[in-house]
Amino acid sequence: MTPSFGLIVIGDEIMSGKRQDKHLPKVIELMSARGLSLSWAEYIGDSPERITATLQRAFRSADVVFSCGGIGATPDDHTRQCAGRALGVPLVLHPEAKALIQERMQDTAKEQGVPYEPERPDNIHRLNMGVFPQGATIIRNPYNKIPGFSCQGQSQGVVHFVPGFPVMAWPMIESVLDAHYSQYFLQNAYVEKSVIILGAMEATLTPLMESIESAHPGVKVFSLPSVDHPQWGRHIELGVKGAPDAAEMAYRDLRQGLTAFALQYGPELVR
Repeated sequence: MTPSFGLIVIGDEIMSGKRQDKHLPKVIELMSARGLSLSWAEYIGDSPERITATLQRAFRSADVVFSCGGIGATPDDHTRQCAGRALGVPLVLHPEAKALIQERMQDTAKEQGVPYEPERPDNIHRLNMGVFPQGATIIRNPYNKIPGFSCQGQSQGVVHFVPGFPVMAWPMIESVLDAHYSQYFLQNAYVEKSVIILGAMEATLTPLMESIESAHPGVKVFSLPSVDHPQWGRHIELGVKGAPDAAEMAYRDLRQGLTAFALQYGPELVR
């Protein structure tokens, strides 16, 4: 079975509005391009208690989860420590992460024209970015070599931890999808077919929606109302989404069912 995918975005800067989240639309885009879909998303501030509780739920699930943010080594970065607490395991310096971080520090020293000093206090501190929950595997970072990491819970829930910076996070998420979940690509592909209905009320159409969903298992019927659209005014976008063949049959029945109502229509939409 195709697993359910989730997204966690961590950071006070998101919750306060100082920065606008870009991860959710991008992850939806990356997954849609592979025939996958995101089942849920959650935003959390830099609260260790909330982060730990959220990760505990993720590890207890059977979901595949991407977590963006908080894996650095400054005082407001709590994600690595919370992951360890959620799993009940100690944090350890991952040997491959250590090597990659040291390689990055050597590259930086060379770029700056200064000698590489591995025992310098700030360089020793940088190794904390490779301290992960025991048993973690690394996610390579093509931007600056500082890796992320993946952990699995006892209930098969897997969380892949990447930085909050989009330039790093997005290629890392892509690499995880392509390396570990390609067997699910396109198997869960779906289409959306809908029609704009002008001036209708959702309550009038609800029985039809329920009957279509009952008659076509695996297909979801959706209704998106709008009251002030610049082109169509008050309207409802009514449609179905699911596997292509199933969605096509459900949409055919939906349009047939709509003939019982005296309605005005806008365009049909296919996504």
